[in-house]
Amino acid sequence: MSSTPNRATNPAGKPRKKEIALDLPTARQMLPLVQSIVSDIVTSRQAIERLAPEQARLDRHRRDLVWLERQRRYQVNDEIAAAEKALTNAVGELAELGVSLVDDEAGEVDFPARINGRPAAFSWRLGEDGVRHWHYQGEEQRRPIPGDWDQGIPLTPTPVRFRGQP
Repeated sequence: MSSTPNRATNPAGKPRKKEIALDLPTARQMLPLVQSIVSDIVTSRQAIERLAPEQARLDRHRRDLVWLERQRRYQVNDEIAAAEKALTNAVGELAELGVSLVDDEAGEVDFPARINGRPAAFSWRLGEDGVRHWHYQGEEQRRPIPGDWDQGIPLTPTPVRFRGQP
């Protein structure tokens, strides 16, 4: 008998992450929360992009700044740090939900799924009214979700038995 605990780990010694696969109704139920998180991500990203040029300008001239400009420099640095922290927290919230951020500028996310036995994702972008697209893992093209998937048609193939097979 081994004295080593029996743990599901990879060779690096880190716990293995369980693969998450969501069904379409679950992805759609999660959408209001995901939409709020993605909105925070896009807002934080826009704040960083808006403040970065001003920060660069103030940093370049930091030795020549009058007090008001120095004060503004500190304020911009604080605002960028707050936006970066909010962005990091929001991305972490998505990861905890099992949702992956595809594009932080467009606000596109993927809900992991298995379709026809293959890794896939339901896709949503900020501004869309619902989860209406999907794609296989590794593909960039978003395909419309067929209407029959809303009727509860299974997204994974069912085993076919031939005569004479148990």
